[in-house]
Amino acid sequence: MILRAFRKGSGSGGPGPNGGTPAAFGDTALDKERLDWVLFQNGGIVLYHKVQVLAEHLAWLTREGYQMRELDANGWKDSRAFHEDVKRVFQFPNHYSHNLASLVDALAELEIPAGGAVGVQLRRYDRFFKIEPHLAWSVLDALETTSRRLLLTGRRLLTLVQSDDPRIKFERVGAMPVNWNPREWLDSDRGIGGPATQP
Repeated sequence: MILRAFRKGSGSGGPGPNGGTPAAFGDTALDKERLDWVLFQNGGIVLYHKVQVLAEHLAWLTREGYQMRELDANGWKDSRAFHEDVKRVFQFPNHYSHNLASLVDALAELEIPAGGAVGVQLRRYDRFFKIEPHLAWSVLDALETTSRRLLLTGRRLLTLVQSDDPRIKFERVGAMPVNWNPREWLDSDRGIGGPATQP
């Protein structure tokens, strides 16, 4: 599947100064104020609790040319249900198998043009984490590793993980921690231990 390129004028659409690979982001003050630049600072996986915050960020990403892929873990009763949904949403080839190795290989073959951007939203992921904790972590690890690889060639893969559990925590993925988004960074922003704040 070919995903349409990130729109021109966003700081990364053309070739480098010597005709080389474009950077995923520019080095201007405007680039560093972009939401995706802020989210990517700590890796390509970002946690969300409040659906409203997630919706606002999804709307911004869509306006900026990200091609969104939505997965809802609510219906994943086992690993097979997860793999079937992933295969459908990502339009993986028929030879995709229902195992982690096949997922890693399929992600590595994602075709995103130079300057292209893809966003993956995983809703209610805490439910899948309770059923298949190792697989749930491994999926994030594979997405983070793929995201970092794509950034090297000016492509963006950003995964937004929504959890109904505001206390959910994951071990590091791709040697990077899975962090909460800036709007819900503090426990109090997720309704834990005190009133929520609005940065």
